[in-house]
Amino acid sequence: MKVYEGKDIRNVGVVGHLHCGKTMLTSALLYTAGAVNRLLRPDEGNTVTDFDDEEIARKLTISTSVGIAEWEKCKINLLDTPGFSIFIEDARAALQAADSALIVVDGVNGVEVMTEKVHSFTDEFHMPHTFFINKLDRERADFERTLENIQEVFGRTSIPIQLPIGIERAFRGIVDLLAMKAYEYTPGGNGKGREIPIPTVMMEPAKEGHNRLVEIVAEGKDELMEEYFELGTLPEEHMIAGLHEAIAKDKLFPILCGSAHQNIGIDLLMDYFAVFCPSPLEHENVHMRKGEEEVDRPITDDDVPELFVFKTLADPFAGRVSYFKIFSGVVRNDDHLFNMRTGGDERLAHVSVPNGKTLMPVTELHAGDIGAVAKLRETLTGDTLGPKNSNSTFDKLDFPEPSIAYAVSAKTRNDEDRMGHAINKILEEDPMLRFYRDPATNEFLLAGTGQQHIEVIVSRLKKRYSVEVALSPPKVPYRETIRGKAQVQGRHKKQTGGHGQFGDCWVRVEPLERGKGFEFGNEIFGGSIPRQYIPAIEKGMIEASARGFLAGFPMVDWKVTVYDGSYHDVDSSEMAFKMAARKAFKAAMAACKPTLLEPIMDVEVQAPVEFAGDLMGDLNGRRGRIAGMDTRGPTQILKAQVPMAEMLTYQNDLISMTQGRASFSMEFSHYDYVPQLQADKVIAAAKAVAVHSDEDDE
Repeated sequence: MKVYEGKDIRNVGVVGHLHCGKTMLTSALLYTAGAVNRLLRPDEGNTVTDFDDEEIARKLTISTSVGIAEWEKCKINLLDTPGFSIFIEDARAALQAADSALIVVDGVNGVEVMTEKVHSFTDEFHMPHTFFINKLDRERADFERTLENIQEVFGRTSIPIQLPIGIERAFRGIVDLLAMKAYEYTPGGNGKGREIPIPTVMMEPAKEGHNRLVEIVAEGKDELMEEYFELGTLPEEHMIAGLHEAIAKDKLFPILCGSAHQNIGIDLLMDYFAVFCPSPLEHENVHMRKGEEEVDRPITDDDVPELFVFKTLADPFAGRVSYFKIFSGVVRNDDHLFNMRTGGDERLAHVSVPNGKTLMPVTELHAGDIGAVAKLRETLTGDTLGPKNSNSTFDKLDFPEPSIAYAVSAKTRNDEDRMGHAINKILEEDPMLRFYRDPATNEFLLAGTGQQHIEVIVSRLKKRYSVEVALSPPKVPYRETIRGKAQVQGRHKKQTGGHGQFGDCWVRVEPLERGKGFEFGNEIFGGSIPRQYIPAIEKGMIEASARGFLAGFPMVDWKVTVYDGSYHDVDSSEMAFKMAARKAFKAAMAACKPTLLEPIMDVEVQAPVEFAGDLMGDLNGRRGRIAGMDTRGPTQILKAQVPMAEMLTYQNDLISMTQGRASFSMEFSHYDYVPQLQADKVIAAAKAVAVHSDEDDE
């Protein structure tokens, strides 16, 4: 692979909704540029960028990968990103390495939920972006309708610079509104158009589109506006320069069109990347921290080498592969850089450029380029590498917390021995995954963004590391508490041949405010219970409450005060008073109106407006309380508080209700009382499990 300078590099993030054709488009771009010798298709499972076994089997992109195309003396790094809501945060992470985004829009479905989501990512990074209306060869595809949809949602600065020739199956060419030229293509051909006269039926729309384009480009610069008023138009070279500047400054957002499946308009898209997409050197200054100071600095070769790791791949054969973008300096083979997080020295033994799963060796990489290196010892996603003691770090993304968790258990003892190591390897490459033990239920939980996310991880464990695990819904961490007060006695007396056991305590039990946990008070005076036995009473209460009273769940938000009792000089002991406390606990629970508490989650659902009514009804049916509604364009945002027990299957139900067009997130809010009907079911189920366990023990 040839070495390119920053001015000749284009880093383009290909983003969009699920099934809008991003991977097919990336494949068509690579084929048209000559990077592959035939047009590879996702449904055949052979594309460069969807190489993971799970991606091939599911026919969707799960994680970002990079494809490299060389065109017009430029190197174009294409970052093919996921569009499924469950994996969409990976697209956000990938845009850290891009300098512009290509938002792919389905010519049939128009702007969809994840189209808006990825557009919000470009706003977050202040990133120039372009729209590409894809699938214009499909039945019911409509360029004008999709164009109006884009402009309605994203504004009039989204401006077409191309028009399609023909509709649906008759779609065969493109009119370039900038140069006022037309190109015809062979469907499924090499992606390179043949110049033809603009069709007569297209001449009037093309002139109108050209004039609108000239006008909006002229508005962006005083010199161009003066020239426009003087000449009534702009020369093509001034149009190109003005449009390039407006795109780089995030003022205009061109709309192109074509068909990735039929390879129509792809060469014009490559020309657009080379001419109009900003190079890394035109990127606005990169924000970083130098110690406690925040600084902005340009991307340039004329500085010390510093790079940011935006993705990690855990390969069972090559080891850990770190994908990085160079923000300053030139990186060469065998360079030594230091990890700013750990302080460790990392040797870049074999610097490469990633092209799908293939790592292509290079001698050096310049500022702005994307590279990869294997087997770094301590470096993970989000780390900054640079010279020793530079103390400079690039901003690391904060990822939302996982929205769903499953209990995971090894199928065999052999799997159990290797499960932890294998999952930790996968954790290195997936910042949206969590693996932990629930202290309340003692289950190992695997938490991710959705059921399919967890299923993908389980499949990878089996295929990559030969570890088989079983998934089950996690136990809901119910708690028990009390609503009433009681004063009870706990008396333990046992006489044997030698010393006996004697402990006697009177305790007052009362509820506390939610979230207060457990409190213990001592009002003993006059020595009715010696001081050394008081901790034993507290310990006995804590141990008894850990196993609950109603259904075996821990007791919370209650207070115990010991205020009287008696003891025996010979037979009393810490153990005797601990047993007395346990008896007092049982007596108190029988009188204090014990009840169940359940975790309540803050839930936020984002979906197209037309689904709002159904979603509200569904959340109400899950015992949810709607907390608020908001509308952003065609997207409805619902906020609600819903019991965790009702959300265990919500991911799949939401996909079914909205055809996969909605997403949700949730986090713990508080505990609240379980309605009696549900509480009776939980208690009955817990007692059935306890009886079954006792029978197994026998």
